[in-house]
Amino acid sequence: MTHWFHRNPLKATAPVQFNYYGVATTPASSKICNDLRLSRTRLLELFTDLSCNPEMMKNATDLYFSLLQGFILSLDDSSQECKLRYIQNFKWTDTLQGHVPCAQQDAVFELVSMGFNVALWYTKYASRLAGKEDITEDEAKDVHRSLKIAAGIFKHLKECHIPKLITPVEKGRDLEARLIDSYIIQCQAEAQEVTIARAIELKHNPGLIAALAYETANFYQKADQTLSSLDPTYAGKWRKYLNLKSCFYMAYAYCYHGQTLLASDKCGEAIRSLQESEKFFAKAEALCKEYGETKGPGTTAKPSGHLFFRKLGTLIKNTLEKCQRENGFIYFQKVPAEAPQLELKANYGLVEPVPFEFPALNAHWTPETLAAFDLTKRPKDDTAKPKPDEEVKPLKEPDIKPQKDSGCQIS
Repeated sequence: MTHWFHRNPLKATAPVQFNYYGVATTPASSKICNDLRLSRTRLLELFTDLSCNPEMMKNATDLYFSLLQGFILSLDDSSQECKLRYIQNFKWTDTLQGHVPCAQQDAVFELVSMGFNVALWYTKYASRLAGKEDITEDEAKDVHRSLKIAAGIFKHLKECHIPKLITPVEKGRDLEARLIDSYIIQCQAEAQEVTIARAIELKHNPGLIAALAYETANFYQKADQTLSSLDPTYAGKWRKYLNLKSCFYMAYAYCYHGQTLLASDKCGEAIRSLQESEKFFAKAEALCKEYGETKGPGTTAKPSGHLFFRKLGTLIKNTLEKCQRENGFIYFQKVPAEAPQLELKANYGLVEPVPFEFPALNAHWTPETLAAFDLTKRPKDDTAKPKPDEEVKPLKEPDIKPQKDSGCQIS
């Protein structure tokens, strides 16, 4: 498969000790604080651990989120807010706005920020697998599944938890609807790339491949348009990627649509479709160069040197030459001036996010444990807050070396 996917950096966060001396008044409540600190630290370590797999990630996230829910959920299923929700200040950076952190004294902010990073991890795990030279069928399924899981997490955060934040989300920040929507759509589009690769490998009907490619190109175009009102300083590189992928899959759509037309003895129209495919491929090639030259968050890469890119160029050239030969020997049809309208609808292979829910409250949270947190014992200077000059260090993401045939870096 050897696909290439653009990836933005992970969010970074300030350390949280969950030390509530005097407030946590029993061994059980102190143990929950200790477990929160250890499970959070472990989860952050896994984000940059190359040996981490989805099972390890799920176990780590389930543990931390089940403990964190005790700061958010009411134990008696009432609508009353948990008394611990605002006990701790959390600091997080953004994927696009670099090392500029945002802080909120709200456990819901921690839930959605850490959840966002978990979704990003699934996209990065999929990217590493998809970039392998000899990917197995099971690994391809893992890529497909991981991208759908990521889309489901982003969707769940947007619909169920981000609206609960007390402090409104700032424009251009990760938790804003435009960015979340773009991440969701990108995950769907990339998962469909896996479907298209599978359909090509199994030599499925060119009409199905053309329709899937057309739908995928539209996904990328929609994700790009969603980001159009953002500051190009932050979103410019990401948008170049979405734009080039849109052009790339339009080239795919016209190429396979041309094959469908040829099979229906419409050789003149097939030639025109292949010519349109050439145009989109040339545009994608130009955008590849622009992507490499654009500064901003994300991976450094030369997508035009990637195998998946070079393969399509060869396919378009060979298919067009075949159509022109057939037309010169058999059909003698006029090539239309206008490119055929692509009104393609895929009936199979379209990707929907996998529904996601946070885990249930950890069994260690009981009414007695919650009652053991005595907020009247909090120090007046509120030492739970981080120091104003506390530095949020970026996560050291592994440097993934490109495979022999990739010509790019994948994070």
